[in-house]
Amino acid sequence: MTHTDPLTETLASARVVFFDFDGPLCDVFAGLPAAEVAKELAVLLSAQDEAAGTKAAQTDDPIEVLRIAHEADTELGQQIEQALTAAEIRAVAVAGQPTPGAEEALRVVRSTSRGVAVVSNNSAECVRVFLELHGLEQHVTNIVGRPSQQPHLMKPNPFPLITAAEQLHIDVTSCTLIGDSLTDIQAAHAAGATAIGYANKPHKTALFTEAKADAVTDDMHAIANALTTA
Repeated sequence: MTHTDPLTETLASARVVFFDFDGPLCDVFAGLPAAEVAKELAVLLSAQDEAAGTKAAQTDDPIEVLRIAHEADTELGQQIEQALTAAEIRAVAVAGQPTPGAEEALRVVRSTSRGVAVVSNNSAECVRVFLELHGLEQHVTNIVGRPSQQPHLMKPNPFPLITAAEQLHIDVTSCTLIGDSLTDIQAAHAAGATAIGYANKPHKTALFTEAKADAVTDDMHAIANALTTA
């Protein structure tokens, strides 16, 4: 691998590496399926607001249920957010091991004196529980989770990345985000950071390339490998 490789070049220029949580570090809902959590939240929402509950029942994405709840009513949104956070904590406890290559990537990033932050639309609480459960917390400098009661500030909004950069006292343009969704790429570019797409499903390579991710990889081991040559 040489410095003409986009992954190596992107990491070489980054003083801080942001990791999305669900995907690059952990399959959050591997043990407790996302669809099951979404249904649980939709039922809870329906008991308070039938119309919002009916709309929520059409998605298997717990984050989308949260958005629907907040759109319906702020107080309802807070209740669903609390229930989602509790579900996420239950989920990471049975999610299994970290994504292959994730631990190595975190360790090598820190060994190169770069900062590491987890920047996620999941709750900071569930991220913290998972990192501690697997002995990874010493590799992570900061955690910026879902903005409480403000779902509009979740990625693709650049707010979480800007917040993480401010906490680390660094210009966000000196950071790169590793993420497995289009919203990660969009958030990074909106913030002025670089973006590495983690294509953990075959179709994502083309998706990230079209979105102009600065680099794309289908293997988290490649992050550590690239840093050894960056």
